[in-house]
Amino acid sequence: QQFEAITCNVQSTSDVDALITGAAEKLGRIDVLVNNAGFGGEGELVDMTDEDWDRVLDITLNGTFRATRAALRYFRDVPHNGVIVNNASVLGWRAQRAQAHYAAAKAGVMALTRCSAIEGADFGVRINAIAPSIARHAFLEKSASAELLDELASKEAFGRAADVWEVAATIAMLASDYTTYLTGEVISISSQRA
Repeated sequence: QQFEAITCNVQSTSDVDALITGAAEKLGRIDVLVNNAGFGGEGELVDMTDEDWDRVLDITLNGTFRATRAALRYFRDVPHNGVIVNNASVLGWRAQRAQAHYAAAKAGVMALTRCSAIEGADFGVRINAIAPSIARHAFLEKSASAELLDELASKEAFGRAADVWEVAATIAMLASDYTTYLTGEVISISSQRA
């Protein structure tokens, strides 16, 4: 099977709307949307600029809002049900130094998940979120120091970060028919002790 990509800047409503429209046209229909765009980094609140704050919130929270809104508009007008899975973070619940912007955005994703799930039910759409603690991948390695990532991984019960497939497996479960009555929930993918 051949796969195609549609470039999308989640900071642009027109890009997000074009993503949903284009995917529906190319694939024939949409069944699942995974909101995985996010942006973080480290920054002490006292030194954080408005631009630092706004960029993280716009990509991570507003991008999830824009895509969820576009998908709900699509699902409202088609005869089949759908699923939306949002990528939140344990930082939506927990505190971590130099992560105020990211934690606020992820807490917002959690609240957006719960509230949009109530509305999505009107169109037969289930909306849930995952909240991973730490999963090592190339993009994360670019945005945080190896020392910090090693420290965070060491606090996990298994003494390691999650593998990316372990996070993806939970997303797949939420997108599957095994969770047809589950909506508005945030599933933690974490073994953190502290």
